[in-house]
Amino acid sequence: MPLPVLASRARRTRAAIACAVLLALIGYVAVHIATGGWGPPRCFVRAEGEYLALTPEQAGNAATIEAVAASRGLPERAVTIALATALQESGLRNIRHGDRDSLGLFQQRPSQGWGTARQIQDPVYATGRFYDHLVKVPGYSRLPLTVAAQRVQYSGYPQAYAKHETEAVVLTGALTGRSAAAFSCPGPPDDGVPGDPARVRAELKREFGAEVAAAVRPAGQGGGRAAATHMVRVSTGATRARGGAERNGWELAYWAVAHSDELRIERVSYGNHAWTAGNLRAGWHTTDEDSGPEVRIAIAR
Repeated sequence: MPLPVLASRARRTRAAIACAVLLALIGYVAVHIATGGWGPPRCFVRAEGEYLALTPEQAGNAATIEAVAASRGLPERAVTIALATALQESGLRNIRHGDRDSLGLFQQRPSQGWGTARQIQDPVYATGRFYDHLVKVPGYSRLPLTVAAQRVQYSGYPQAYAKHETEAVVLTGALTGRSAAAFSCPGPPDDGVPGDPARVRAELKREFGAEVAAAVRPAGQGGGRAAATHMVRVSTGATRARGGAERNGWELAYWAVAHSDELRIERVSYGNHAWTAGNLRAGWHTTDEDSGPEVRIAIAR
């Protein structure tokens, strides 16, 4: 066989091998980006044709913003305005710095009467103060988001809130329970550090209010890991549900998942769906068990 033909075949073989390697590398990178394999673990929302990724801190703060609104019986629009505002002001992070003496999720200033620095650094307090001002804005739920947010914040860049509206709408739809099995987080690290059911109950009461606290059932053993977990059970319909008991169940379930890192929550089940820490790629999955009209939150111990 002539040498030029052999050389041509060798080049084609090398090119095919190079293409295969390149495709494999692209696939590997795509999988790692999608599953959070590089960098810190991510929470994600898949709802209404959108995909959002958040850090566990951002997810926890977003869930707190929704919970405080639920405790006050506020509409979804209030949640969307608050989320878009926090996304712009702090990136949904409870930061300890800002312009002049601004602090926290909403960059509130102690010198302007928003509270002490310590109070403002509490996401529950800061969110409550935001809503205190928002509900005083006449017709806020019908105003453009930038206008409603600006009448609370008095920002130097009021139009900047608009760029976060789509993300805030998707987050609101998920966290208020409108979409089933749509929100997931990696959960706490597998480091043997226990959680505390009393703390979970206290946080439920602090964020959602007394109605949820009254719906918390006594803790008990449960699940396939009964020796390693204990459980907090919350009846659905416990909050001022915007769309009935089923949506309220997802609302509570997502709150638990969003706070799973800090509260050491290992498993959350609702209906015939369950979320398990460390199983982010699968997200929520169906089970043979049915939690009935309650959300079950299993804590590491």
